[in-house]
Amino acid sequence: MNEKRYILALDQGTTSSRSIIFDSDGSMKGIAQMEFPQIYPQPGWVEHDPKEIWYSQYETAKQAIQNAEINPSQIAAIGITNQRETTILWDKQTGEPVFNAIVWQCRRTSDFCAALASDPAVSSMITEKTGLKPDAYFSATKIRWILDHVPGVRERAERGEILFGTVDCYLLWQLTGVHATDTTNASRTLLYNIHTMDWDEDLLDLFAIPRSILPEVKPSIGFFGNAKIELFGCQIPVSGIAGDQHAALFGQACFGEGDAKNTYGTGCFLMLNTGSNPVTSKNGLVTTVAWSRGDKVTYALEGSVFIGGAVLQWLRDELKIITSAPEADIIAASADNGGVYVVPAFTGLGAPYWDMYARGTITGLTRGTSRANIIRAALESIAFQTNDLLTAMQEDTGVPFTVLKVDGGASRSDVILQLQADLLKASVDRPVNTETTAQGAAFMAGLGVGLWKDEAEIAAMRRSAKTFAPNMDDAARTALLNGWKTAIGQTLYKG
Repeated sequence: MNEKRYILALDQGTTSSRSIIFDSDGSMKGIAQMEFPQIYPQPGWVEHDPKEIWYSQYETAKQAIQNAEINPSQIAAIGITNQRETTILWDKQTGEPVFNAIVWQCRRTSDFCAALASDPAVSSMITEKTGLKPDAYFSATKIRWILDHVPGVRERAERGEILFGTVDCYLLWQLTGVHATDTTNASRTLLYNIHTMDWDEDLLDLFAIPRSILPEVKPSIGFFGNAKIELFGCQIPVSGIAGDQHAALFGQACFGEGDAKNTYGTGCFLMLNTGSNPVTSKNGLVTTVAWSRGDKVTYALEGSVFIGGAVLQWLRDELKIITSAPEADIIAASADNGGVYVVPAFTGLGAPYWDMYARGTITGLTRGTSRANIIRAALESIAFQTNDLLTAMQEDTGVPFTVLKVDGGASRSDVILQLQADLLKASVDRPVNTETTAQGAAFMAGLGVGLWKDEAEIAAMRRSAKTFAPNMDDAARTALLNGWKTAIGQTLYKG
């Protein structure tokens, strides 16, 4: 009898690293998770220690294998999915990071991005080539900042001594010694031309970044390299890599043009499969590579909310008015918002507003405002921001939504998902396995080694746990949305 085969998915997130073992039925067999420190050097700046990223990811990988009660030799492949745009530069010989990882949320390059955005020719060139906007969210200006602010690094980079990578690339390098990334992560750097599918010389010149530091770009599904024997006691191929939101789209089996998912993680990320066509948004969304296999490229429209589930961490860690996310859900279910709106623009506003200088607000406070009202309003902010993205997407595509597939930690909240369905006037479908980011990476890796034959086989493994149907009258819906629009207007930067 053939030995049962498994996939190890490495899910490196913004606040924690997770590793999950999946079997050939797509079921989770072992999981481990470890949080790591967030570093805030000054307001609006966010960093991670790259060594903590690798340590937490490797430790959880070993623990997940142990929890699954399998031998590493039974692992057919490794898939990697990661927080995107986060930027790491390290020494090519020693592997030592030259600086902390600058996280996707970090706004330190906002002024430089604002200057780029103020030049219509430059801004349109960036968007035309990359599908993105000149925003501090993306990697290029973070790379430039490190090259310009860490003594000696630019000179070392020019001499070919420094490597750049997003988190997937850094993990792959630690695992295999290979300096490569995939098309999804490359497409989030502001340096990758999503039409020619290559690093773009005009963009490299614009950001003053030497090409020698950049990784090789490979399809999302396929062979990247073998993990070093000393890590797991055997060679295991890495055969799937995708940024977290792309992996979630894949894990949700959104394989058809027009299929959409929203991930409620630290941020909220809505993606719509646009097939082989890179649709250009007129409503503040970005165009991105969804995934690639061989020569076939699938594109997506995406809207990003910077602070989604992280608002719950804020309630817990900073305001200390809850002890856990489940507690917030229980309290929110017992109250309305009392006219209170929370706009968690702690690191600016993403799509469709793209206001780097917006900062968070709480509006509608009265003497009668309760703790429960504020908690309810914080949870509602997640659904309101997602609704803004969906409205923009519908206007771009002209296609109304009937079903939104959801995943991520905050998708466990019935309060959020019921409100989401009410605002959208569409069904919201939560799967049995909400760890679809890791599952998508596993599916890609499995396809890469032939564990599954095609996307149809993968789609058959998705199971719906609960569907939320809209159940709100139009007057109540309109009143809520009008209150949200007012709160957004009070949050936007006035100059």
